[in-house]
Amino acid sequence: MRSIHFSLRSSRFILIAGLAIVAGVVWVAPAMAADSSPPVTADDAKKAADSAKQAGNIAWMLAATAFVMLMIPGLALFYGGMVRRKNILGTMMQSMIALGIVGVQWVVFGYSLAFGDTSGGVHGWNADLLMLSSAAAGKTFPGTDCPVYLHAMFQGMFAIITVALISGAFAERVKFNAYCLFCLLWTTLVYDLLAHWVWAVKWIPNEKGNYDPAGWLGAMGALDFAGGTVVHIAAGMAGLAAVLILRKRHGYPEHTMHPNSMVLTLLGAGLLWFGWFGFNAGSATASSVQAVSALTATQIAAAAAGLGWVLVEWLHKGKPTALGFASGLVAGLVAVTPASGYVAPGGALIIGIVAGVVCYAAVLLKPAFGYDDSLDAFGIHGVGGLLGAVLTGALVSVPLWRLGTGTTDDFPGVMKDGAVAQLFVQVVACLAAAAYSFAVTAVLVVLIDRTIGFTLPVEQEVAGLDRAVHGEVGFDYVDGQVAEDMSRTPATEPKAASAPPATEESDERFTLVVEGPKPEELRKAWVLLCEPKDTPPSPEFKVLYRYMTTLTGNKFRFRGGNHITLRENLHKVLETALEGTPVKIHADM
Repeated sequence: MRSIHFSLRSSRFILIAGLAIVAGVVWVAPAMAADSSPPVTADDAKKAADSAKQAGNIAWMLAATAFVMLMIPGLALFYGGMVRRKNILGTMMQSMIALGIVGVQWVVFGYSLAFGDTSGGVHGWNADLLMLSSAAAGKTFPGTDCPVYLHAMFQGMFAIITVALISGAFAERVKFNAYCLFCLLWTTLVYDLLAHWVWAVKWIPNEKGNYDPAGWLGAMGALDFAGGTVVHIAAGMAGLAAVLILRKRHGYPEHTMHPNSMVLTLLGAGLLWFGWFGFNAGSATASSVQAVSALTATQIAAAAAGLGWVLVEWLHKGKPTALGFASGLVAGLVAVTPASGYVAPGGALIIGIVAGVVCYAAVLLKPAFGYDDSLDAFGIHGVGGLLGAVLTGALVSVPLWRLGTGTTDDFPGVMKDGAVAQLFVQVVACLAAAAYSFAVTAVLVVLIDRTIGFTLPVEQEVAGLDRAVHGEVGFDYVDGQVAEDMSRTPATEPKAASAPPATEESDERFTLVVEGPKPEELRKAWVLLCEPKDTPPSPEFKVLYRYMTTLTGNKFRFRGGNHITLRENLHKVLETALEGTPVKIHADM
């Protein structure tokens, strides 16, 4: 028994000892392995830090690309809310279709034209960049951590939104097929080359390991951080050239054309403001101090310009409008774009305030010059882009640029020679971009207009883009009533536009009810009155058409105007059109 007891105690001791040894090995082995591994060198640490930095930069550029893409539907809403209801879908489609047309063109050859190896500083070309071949997959864009594929997608969003901006100039009156052709040709012949002139860099580093500008404007020292010349001046001047050549909208400027939804326009403006952070801060091509500086300048300028526009409008017209604030903040975003990575917050504040006031004046003077820039593409983007590009040279901060880029080098270009020299370069760049975009656009518009025709027949314009061009409607209701089919929606709705009439009359909505004629007779008579004729319309009809918004059954809806005058004019017009049919009219109480 004593031996058995000793054996059990021995077994228990051996088991405990074995477990202790195993635990010790598990505990000590990692430390022994660590001690036996080679020490971490400075090169290893640098590689790890560089890898982490590159990952951060790539993550930011992925987000920035998505931000800029969101600007296109934002622009569609912004423009769509400012046109008449019958044109909302057609106007939004002109922005959205650019995603398809330019999105494909950019990948096939547009990116190569803009950022390929330079040919005399005028255009690029690189076979590896055609169709973004697999040969470019492992490369990074010169001087950045950004893979070529990602850089191409980011810059492609700029190309898409630039041509979409132009559509606001000739909104409500152009053919869809002509616009699609214009998108393709204009992006190829204007945008791609301007992008190369300003932003392209040489793919082979210089003796210091830096990448010199390749385009002739960039080599001259022109400063354009995110697109003042390439995007806004180019789009604004293209819009001006187009509207000077093409006919005006039917009825402009005699008939006021009210916006169909300020709700959509404000929502679109908010999405543009949001996306602009990626537009400007993403142009740093890195998650850096310069990106933070650009984002800060963007926020400040937009806020200052929106406030400046509203205050001036309030003083001038007596009322601050939603359209005014939306237009003002966009003007500030436009103007600060070329300066965003180069100016301090104080400079951004100055740019924003000046842009809000100057662009308001430019839009206000449009009727005096007589051109039909439907949604003020030139007044905001052309004027704002020119203003911002010039002010960039005056307000650029060299210390801020050094802090943002992490260098002690002199500012590139001629800035080291003084602000006057830089201002001269900025003016040259503005004039070059403006003249080139205006001239090429004029040629394209004339060629398209004389071949397939650029503008719609007046009858289709009167019917509206939505039904005449796309066979759809943007909102499937008429004055709150659901439309059973498109054929039953009113063929003519003389309403909508960029601003309410500047008049002391009431701007309230009211309804006049017509008794006597059947609703179908009223509709037929009104449609005939609205159709274009060789003879001018009667003075009474002109007054009615200015304030008329919709016809539902026997109810005529008006926005603004004198109630008594409009009732008398409607009575005269209908009695004449209905050939003596008794007509009684009273207000809908």
